[in-house]
Amino acid sequence: MERNIILITGACGQIGSVLTEALGERYGKSAIIASDIAEPIDFDGLFEYLDATNYDSLEKIVVKYGVKEIYHLAAILSAKGEECPTSTWRTNMDSLVNVLEVSRRHRIRKVFFPSSIAVFGKGAPLHDTPQDVHLDPSTMYGVSKAAAENLINYYHKKYNLDVRSLRYPGIIGYQSLPGGGTTDYAVDIYHKAISGEEFVCFLKQNATLPMIFMDDAIRATIELMEAPRESLSIHTSYNLAGISYAPENVAKSIRKYYEDFKMIYKPDFRQQIAESWPRSIDDSSARRDWGWKHRYDLDDITRVMIEKLKEKNAAIV
Repeated sequence: MERNIILITGACGQIGSVLTEALGERYGKSAIIASDIAEPIDFDGLFEYLDATNYDSLEKIVVKYGVKEIYHLAAILSAKGEECPTSTWRTNMDSLVNVLEVSRRHRIRKVFFPSSIAVFGKGAPLHDTPQDVHLDPSTMYGVSKAAAENLINYYHKKYNLDVRSLRYPGIIGYQSLPGGGTTDYAVDIYHKAISGEEFVCFLKQNATLPMIFMDDAIRATIELMEAPRESLSIHTSYNLAGISYAPENVAKSIRKYYEDFKMIYKPDFRQQIAESWPRSIDDSSARRDWGWKHRYDLDDITRVMIEKLKEKNAAIV
C-alpha cells in the first residue's frame, strides 16, 4: 500500500506546531513533513524550510517526498494583517494558489485549508451566524479568507480536488505564544495570570466572541480530514463552534484560582475588528455531516491552561 505522506505548511505557527505533533502521533512522525519560513524549536521530525509563495520550492518538496496530503496553514493573521494589507493579500493568496496548483498537478489526495470567522462582517447575523450567509469581511485577513473559500470551491468543482476547510473561531492553547490574531488576548491573559501580572486587555470587557480550545480545534481538523468524502456537503468552509465568551468572563474564571488577578481594559484597533465578527456560530452542518461536537467549556479551558502553563514554567526554572 502506498504510504500517505503529509506536508504541513506554517508548521511553526500557533495551530501548526500543535497539529504537526498530533498528526505525528496519529500517523507516525516519519509520515509528516513540517515546513515553515521559521526554524522550529524542539522539533525532532522531518523539517523543510519553505516559503509557500514560491511554487518551485513547494513543488520540489512535494516531489521529493511523494506528498499525498497537504495541510496549508501558512498565513498572516488578522491584527498583523492590518499593519500591511497588501503583503497579507499576497502572502495568503499566492501561497494558497500554489498549494492548489501543486495539488492538482501532482494528484494530491486531500488538502486542508483553515478559514476563519473573520470572513463574516456586518452583513451577517451576530448571533448563531448561519453556514450560508453573505460575506463582507472588514479586514484584509478576512478578505483573503473569503476569497480563498471561493477559490477552493472552484478547484473542487473544476478539478474535483478534495479540499476541506474549517472557519476557526478564536483558538486558545497553552502550547505556543499568540501569533497576531484579534482573539489572542484569550491566550496571553493566562500567561499574565500565572505570573502574577496585571493584564491589559485590548478588547472591551463585554466583547463576546466565538472561541475554541486548541485540543478541540485540532480534533475537529483531523475528524474532518478523516470523514468520508461523500458525507461532506460544504466545499467552501464549515462553520466551527466551541463556546462564546467575553474578556470579563475569562477574568472571572481565572479568579477562581487567582483571587487577586487584576485586569484593565484599553481597547485599540482590534476592538473594531472584533465588533465586525459574530458573537456565536451555528455549526449544525459540521455536526450533521461529520459528527462534530466540542468538549471544553470556559472553566475546563481555564483549568487546563493554568495547569499546563505552570508545568511549562516549572520545567524552565
